[in-house]
Amino acid sequence: MVRPKAVLIGPPGSGKSTIGAALAERLGLPLRDTDADAEAAAGKPIGEIFIDDGEDAFRELEHRAVRAALAEHEGVLALGGGAVLHAETQELLAGHTVVYLRVGLAEAIKRVGLASARPLLVLNPRSQLRKLLEERLPVYERLGTLHVDTDGREPGEIVEEILKELS
Repeated sequence: MVRPKAVLIGPPGSGKSTIGAALAERLGLPLRDTDADAEAAAGKPIGEIFIDDGEDAFRELEHRAVRAALAEHEGVLALGGGAVLHAETQELLAGHTVVYLRVGLAEAIKRVGLASARPLLVLNPRSQLRKLLEERLPVYERLGTLHVDTDGREPGEIVEEILKELS
């Protein structure tokens, strides 16, 4: 059975892309990012999907991307921050090694920046990010089989912690 070695989840700014790339490199495995898969399927960036087609259309593309990646990918898989909100996605993650990258609001704001191009953070990034964290935190906590704090840590240090847990 094909299974990702690790599935990374967490809010915007938690480091899924950065940590995912570094972890995949250390494991000698490919990285797959479901946001990139959704963009490829739509033929346009996420921001344009939100504007042209709406959030619901993006969430459906995202869910299909996650379902396919969980079935096909043997490397490291990075999910978009909101992918875990889909009920079927939550069910599909059961039995996988799900690494929840925890990040505090202040650190997430620093990493994402207040002039963010992220669709859900456009109007008031600080307020929107706080709201996203509050809404999604219980889901991330429940789905994560491994919880890793990222605040104030270098990517290499985070990857080392994940590698120890994976072995």
